[in-house]
Amino acid sequence: MIAIAITHPGGPEVLQPVEMPVPVPGPREVLIRVAAAGINRPDLMQREGKYPPPPGATDIPGLEVSGTIEACGPAVTRWHSGDAVCALVSGGGYAEFCVAPDVQCLPVPKGLDLVSAGGVPETFFTVWMNVFDRGHLREGESLLVHGGASGIGTTAIQMARAFGARVFATAGTDERCRVCERLGAEAAINYTKQDFATALMTLTGGRGVDVILDMVGAPYFARNLDLLAVEGRLLQIAVMHGGKSEINLVRLLRQRLTITGSVLRARTVEEKGAIARAVEGAVWPLVEAGRILPVIYARFPLREAAEAHRLMESGSHIGKIVLTV
Repeated sequence: MIAIAITHPGGPEVLQPVEMPVPVPGPREVLIRVAAAGINRPDLMQREGKYPPPPGATDIPGLEVSGTIEACGPAVTRWHSGDAVCALVSGGGYAEFCVAPDVQCLPVPKGLDLVSAGGVPETFFTVWMNVFDRGHLREGESLLVHGGASGIGTTAIQMARAFGARVFATAGTDERCRVCERLGAEAAINYTKQDFATALMTLTGGRGVDVILDMVGAPYFARNLDLLAVEGRLLQIAVMHGGKSEINLVRLLRQRLTITGSVLRARTVEEKGAIARAVEGAVWPLVEAGRILPVIYARFPLREAAEAHRLMESGSHIGKIVLTV
């Protein structure tokens, strides 16, 4: 098979197509003939040598795929050859074939094409785990999504609205703000023109927001805490612009705030399987009803993975970028 190797840490040019043996599924694993693989920020970090795969995982990048099952390993009971699935994986997505734990696979939702499904698992799992499982967002509460035009952001906006939350977002251009609003954000703040905390305090009548989903990190940390309402929750899922900041413990105490962080890749197969079951039960009906859909900005052939990375690094995309096989 053809797979994309990281020949050495560096820029997009280090991503090179190579020939490799087709992997063999082990117990409770399936072999997927890949139709599409989503591009995610951790892939760029892995390429740069900043985010190594967990022990035992392949060093081929790619954390999500869609395709059809080619073969099943021992003890797999749910899936059969030919089933159309999308899957969360710990690596190996940038290839013509990919192995995935059976519990991390989901059926492609009815009405969703196979390639678009390749941009679903990483973002949908991340949003569900953080906003709903850890963040306990409830109907009628408010959510602020930083980076609302990203793959995570476009998913979080739609999912929160579908579950009855009031949603706000930040983005870096007026065009991206309008996309966030079309997807369901009540208002999107262009952070290059306005201070988001001041603007949102005005929009909420001084109350603040209940939940904040943040991937920016240190530059936003203090303002995020100042913006949270009583019993507010800050969900830190990345630190793209810095991981160290000071905290106002007095405000933390007075407002009864909760700060939580998580990464998905390092979770166990059992934990990821539990997230998959929750997503299938709660979110898949909304996808099949057309209320939540992946926003696919661009598709690149597998061999053009370097160009896909360049596009993500430019920051000009909206939603997801996928590789197609």
